[in-house]
Amino acid sequence: MTDLNRRDLLAGAAAMGAAAVTGLGPTTASASVPPSGAQAPGFYRYKVGSYECTSINDGARTFPMPDKFVVNLPKEEALAAGEAAYMPKGMVTVPFNPQLINTGSKLVLIDTGNGVANLEPSKGAVGRTLQNLAAAGVDPKHIDVVLLSHLHPDHTNGMRLADGALAFPNAEIMVPAKDWEFWASDENAAKAPNDMTKNYFANVKKTFAGLESKVTKYEWGKEVAPGITSIATPGHTPGHTSFAVASGDKKVLIQSDVTNIPEFFLRNPDWHVAFDNDPALAQATRHKFYDMAAAEKATVIGFHFTFPSVGHVEKDGAKYRLIPSAWNPTI
Repeated sequence: MTDLNRRDLLAGAAAMGAAAVTGLGPTTASASVPPSGAQAPGFYRYKVGSYECTSINDGARTFPMPDKFVVNLPKEEALAAGEAAYMPKGMVTVPFNPQLINTGSKLVLIDTGNGVANLEPSKGAVGRTLQNLAAAGVDPKHIDVVLLSHLHPDHTNGMRLADGALAFPNAEIMVPAKDWEFWASDENAAKAPNDMTKNYFANVKKTFAGLESKVTKYEWGKEVAPGITSIATPGHTPGHTSFAVASGDKKVLIQSDVTNIPEFFLRNPDWHVAFDNDPALAQATRHKFYDMAAAEKATVIGFHFTFPSVGHVEKDGAKYRLIPSAWNPTI
């Protein structure tokens, strides 16, 4: 019986490495193909009844954790949660994943990502929605509806190309009425409590300039597109909306930003992320939404879940845990 321990394995690896470097080992060949330096396309298809749905990866942003990324506990606890999730030390990683729903009669894009204007400055980390739509064989001109869950920049800025033209020129733009009422208000903008919120107001004005008459405002609890019903999930923003997508006897819940990264705010639903407009209401919404999702054993799609962003939520005492769905090689 062979007994391998960590020291043996490390010694063996070191010897093989030395042999490769010195040319004394069994092989001295180098790779015939240089590294590509590029990531694979980010799209993943799944079925909901007769609907073909596609998770479109807009990228993921990794940045030094701000002192108040989690506003209601010491930064040290948030850093420990990041390390427990194997994020780079001192950093936090936030993914972005719009959803494309093909109902058969309508092609609906739920949220649009950070926009191509961020692609080059981020060195390709975010702003990848259009290139991943193209990789999935989708022409932006064929998008019938851009359905926005709320009006934060990482959900709306993909509506514009770098030159300001519309990325989805033939799409109806649908926004939650309550969010539009809040973010389009000059009075609310004047009362913005911090620079981040001031920038959000300015971004809404810039992104929607000239589009005001083309925007369709929708209410909660209504079918906003074939088989897609809006669900009230306020707190992250005043009009923040999730969606139930149903076809036949199948349904998924698209939770938008009920939680930011689940490693923090689904696992710890009482933690408050810096981006929530009304943290206490967002906390209550998380519990209500995830209690429902867990009770229904529903498939849940999260904008800030790790790609492909499909999973199930289970109760774990007063907390929750995410069970990612297994990658399905067929549709």
